[in-house]
Amino acid sequence: MLLIRTRVGPSSIHGLGLFSTTPIPRGTPIWRLEPGFDQRLAPEQVDALPGPACDHVHWFAWWDCDRRVWVLSGDHACFMNHADVPNTGVAGGAPDGVTVALRDLAAGEELTCDYWAFDGKAGEKLGTATPRHRS
Repeated sequence: MLLIRTRVGPSSIHGLGLFSTTPIPRGTPIWRLEPGFDQRLAPEQVDALPGPACDHVHWFAWWDCDRRVWVLSGDHACFMNHADVPNTGVAGGAPDGVTVALRDLAAGEELTCDYWAFDGKAGEKLGTATPRHRS
């Protein structure tokens, strides 16, 4: 669940992206998993969906390798694009599962995250088997 005000718009990274509407100070919580709003879906639940819905989950949800479930955000967080050097992520001191601003962010700035840090299907989404920015 997004904890800040955002908008979806054209992205220079890929298709549509998620943008802040106000300045966001470093360390501000951006997103947290909110059970009942965000969904954890077992693979068999996803497989039972009609084809277009299954495709939607595979594209917009992220694969939690530890729990072996798809996590589908209930809001526009699914439009956050990947960056090798993201401006949001999990930082020391943040509660488990809370994404924060990793630096001060300007109003109108595109919010980015590192898919490799949390999505077990990052390679499929990014079209590469290994992270480009890691050795």
